[in-house]
Amino acid sequence: MNYSREVENMCVVAKGPKHGPAPIPEEGKWIEAKEIKDISGYTHGVGWCAPQQGACKLSLNIKNGIIEEALVETVGCSGMTHSAAMAAEILPGKTVLEMLNTDLVCDAINTAARELFLQIVYGRSQSAFSEDGLVIGAGMEDLGKGARSMVGTMYGTREKGVRYLEMTEGYCTRMALDEDNQVIGYEFVSLGKMTDFIKKGDDPTTAYNKSIGHYGRFNPEDGAVKYIDPRKE
Repeated sequence: MNYSREVENMCVVAKGPKHGPAPIPEEGKWIEAKEIKDISGYTHGVGWCAPQQGACKLSLNIKNGIIEEALVETVGCSGMTHSAAMAAEILPGKTVLEMLNTDLVCDAINTAARELFLQIVYGRSQSAFSEDGLVIGAGMEDLGKGARSMVGTMYGTREKGVRYLEMTEGYCTRMALDEDNQVIGYEFVSLGKMTDFIKKGDDPTTAYNKSIGHYGRFNPEDGAVKYIDPRKE
C-alpha cells in the first residue's frame, strides 16, 4: 500500500464505535452483508435498451451469492429473444458481481441485471421475509400452466378505435361489440394449451377448438350484437 508523504506524517486517530453494515432481510433472516456470498433471495425486475424499443423482465433466484436460476422474458425486439437465450445459459452459476461484469449483449437485459443487483443488495428481494427463500424452480412456477409469459398487446387509433390483439389468456381472435359499437367481450385461443393438445395427439383443428375461450359479455344473450376480427376489421 502506498501512502502520500502527507498521510505518512499524520498521527493516528483511533476509531470509536464499530459501525457495521445495516442488516438487511434475506429469506427470513436479518443479514449483515459484507461479502457477495452473504446475498440470497429471489427477485425480478425490468430493464430497457438505450433506444427504449424493447424491455426485459429478469427473474433471479440467488443462493449464497450464486445465481441458481434465471428466467428471462423479453418484449418488443426480435433480436432481444436471441440475447435472452444466451443470457439464460450464461447467468446460472455466476455470482451477482460477475453478472454485472458480463456482457449480456442486449442493453435491456444488462439494465435489468443492474436493477436486480440494486434490489437484492439493499434487501428488497421478493423473498426477503420467506423462511429459506423460494425453491429453485420458482421462476417456472411464476409462468404458470403452459410455461408462457403473460403478454398483452393492444392497438388503437383515434379514427377506428381499439383492437385487442393478445391478452394474458391468449391470442385474441374476435371482439364482441354492443349496439353502440363498444367492446363488451372478446374471444381468445390459448396457444399454450393448443400446443399441448397437439403434442398429446389431437389434430390441429380439434386442438384449436378445445383451446378457445371467452371473456366478458361475449354471447348474444349478454348484449353482443357484432363480432369483429381485430386484425382485419
